[in-house]
Amino acid sequence: MTRASNTQGGSVTLSKEGLPAWLDPVVHAVETVEPLQLSRFLPPKDGAGRQSAVLVLFGDGDGERGPELLLMERASSLRSHAGQPSFPGGALDPEDGDPKGDGPLRAALREAEEETGLDPAGVQLFGVLPKLYIPVSGFVVTPVLGWWREPSPVAVVDPNETARVFTVPVADLTDPGNRATAVHPSGHRGPAFLVESALVWGFTAGIIDRLLHYSGWERPWDREKQVPLDWRA
Repeated sequence: MTRASNTQGGSVTLSKEGLPAWLDPVVHAVETVEPLQLSRFLPPKDGAGRQSAVLVLFGDGDGERGPELLLMERASSLRSHAGQPSFPGGALDPEDGDPKGDGPLRAALREAEEETGLDPAGVQLFGVLPKLYIPVSGFVVTPVLGWWREPSPVAVVDPNETARVFTVPVADLTDPGNRATAVHPSGHRGPAFLVESALVWGFTAGIIDRLLHYSGWERPWDREKQVPLDWRA
């Protein structure tokens, strides 16, 4: 069990206690997945890269839509990953603490609060995935997983950073009709999801794809279905 200060000076607990049963496959995946099973892009061995964290937040959703995942769309004016759907998150600040310790937990909650307005007190963190690397931006990213135990209202806090905040039912992410392969003009290919009037691709789609796969939630989908990206992506 790990403890860290949250953005309001209290404590954050990394705990699996009391999680809903539907999250069991995700918990197992987090406990067993290896870094190279998530991505071929791992942090540089020389320690280069800017430490950051994202919050992969699962909620119970409502009766009709079922369990859901919180996402946001980055503002089109940003220098990196402009207009791209993503998990809430960002670079670690000095006050977040040790990047090799509890710093990513604090950063994930702090950034999520700053970007979406969620109340971190209602979030139960239950796992951390291995650190990954985003070569295009030089970020070393720690995905922090949480359960939205007590959902709070979310919305755009700063339009200069965020275009919108939305949730996506897990059932929509696993629906084969919403899946495709994104193809960048550079030749890079990766998973993509067409959900909630958004094209989720890149790092975020990669994490979702691997979580669905190793949780056993993935359904067979047409990997030949392609979505082209332009050079601005």
